[in-house]
Amino acid sequence: MFSSRPLSFFLAIILLGAGAHAQGPAKSVPERLGYPATAKLLIIHADDFGGSHSINRATSEALEKGYITSSSILVPCPWFPEAVEFAKAHPDADLGIHQALNSEWMGYRWGPISSKDQVSSLLDAQGYLPLDTPEVAKHAKPEEVERELRAQVDLAKKLGVHLTHLGTHGPLGVKPPPDEMLVQQVISIEPGVPADKWTAWYEDQLKRLGPGVYEVIVHLAFDDDEMRGITKDHPDWGAAWRQHDFDMVKSAEFHQFLKDNGFTLVGWKDLAKALPKEYGKDAGY
Repeated sequence: MFSSRPLSFFLAIILLGAGAHAQGPAKSVPERLGYPATAKLLIIHADDFGGSHSINRATSEALEKGYITSSSILVPCPWFPEAVEFAKAHPDADLGIHQALNSEWMGYRWGPISSKDQVSSLLDAQGYLPLDTPEVAKHAKPEEVERELRAQVDLAKKLGVHLTHLGTHGPLGVKPPPDEMLVQQVISIEPGVPADKWTAWYEDQLKRLGPGVYEVIVHLAFDDDEMRGITKDHPDWGAAWRQHDFDMVKSAEFHQFLKDNGFTLVGWKDLAKALPKEYGKDAGY
């Protein structure tokens, strides 16, 4: 169980680490993990596990076949139980919580895990988590934010999900000092990239990188009726978008590119070994 420290503390220590915690010149994260200083480590991470059956099918396949190295679960979503079943059947999967205080799809909404009377400042007029992140920032009370975020973590743990990290969905965020970063750069595709240039865009971003630790965040699903219905008001990050990401991560071309360019795939469980022991202890691991 987490202690009484603010939840932002845990977001920081699980996703981020202390740079110069040893005497003398600080070792790089790859060196602290036993890699040479020239190593390029890459997390390929999928958000929104539990968001829909289509997302779950694509994410499960990607985890099982090694297309990606980690994923984070949306606990408040209707298809969360299916993600839990996957987690229980795959105890070594590198899974975290995609902590959510918003519900952005017009025709497919979700509410908080906490009792609504305990987190009323987090609700919109219909009793759901708000559509837009500015509404969360405008109305949410800090104590109710912490209550809901803890509830999401606690429920996942109670149901048997072994958590390796916390991530954020929507308005949350932790901005660490530069010398405390485990991951040097996060890459996520933005609107405007043509479908036939999808893989090339990722490759162009990655081939520029030198030694260090990096993360590619993808959003996986199939371009099927379910996903098209859910995301009809969101062409960006919608059904076709997610199919493009899935096709990219499973492609032999992309994985050959990673090999040719010297990338080593890792997960959050691997990066945790670079943290001082007291960080994992405080986080409840």
